[in-house]
Amino acid sequence: MDASSQYRQLVETAREIDRRGLNQGRSGNLSARHGEGMLISASGCQFDAISADDFVVTDLSGNGHGARQPSSEWAFHAAIYRQRPDAGAVVHVHSPWATTLACLRRPIPAFHYMVAVAGGHDIPCAPYATFGTDTLAEHVAGALRNRNACLLANHGQVALADTLSGALELAMEVELLARCYSQALSIGEPTLLTDGEMEEVLERFKGYWRNARDQGPH
Repeated sequence: MDASSQYRQLVETAREIDRRGLNQGRSGNLSARHGEGMLISASGCQFDAISADDFVVTDLSGNGHGARQPSSEWAFHAAIYRQRPDAGAVVHVHSPWATTLACLRRPIPAFHYMVAVAGGHDIPCAPYATFGTDTLAEHVAGALRNRNACLLANHGQVALADTLSGALELAMEVELLARCYSQALSIGEPTLLTDGEMEEVLERFKGYWRNARDQGPH
């Protein structure tokens, strides 16, 4: 993909994040792999008024090119790209329901089969660390070693995929699952699917994604 197309997709994805209410104000960030580094949203930008000028080219050590500073969260984006060669894009948002569970430091268990969309039997919650620190980057990388999404304790959520559209779709699914799980908890403790039941779902998803690369299961 040429650079201009990548900038355009980043802008469109950021604006869609804002339209769908996954983020407010100047919180959150997104990136796409770019050569040996990444294109990442600049520090302090607002998604509802974002432009191509609000993205910064950096290497995976955080060295940027241009007048703008990369997001303060660049370190965990870089950690993801170093660890996950399959990751082409990362979306980080403070979506309300996912953040609610994150503030309880509560992962999303196998209460619904769609939890498997994140690549495993649950959606983990990474331990708390101050934003923008190497410690947070380590926690995020640990939570995403064999998952495609996680919550961040007292913070928000992160989703990765091979494309920006895929990362956004996964972030939306995590937010829906967080909402449904929170609503279920207000009534009682949900009955969880067994490991065997989740393994069957994960196996079925493999064939589904081959036929519908960027579409969620129905």
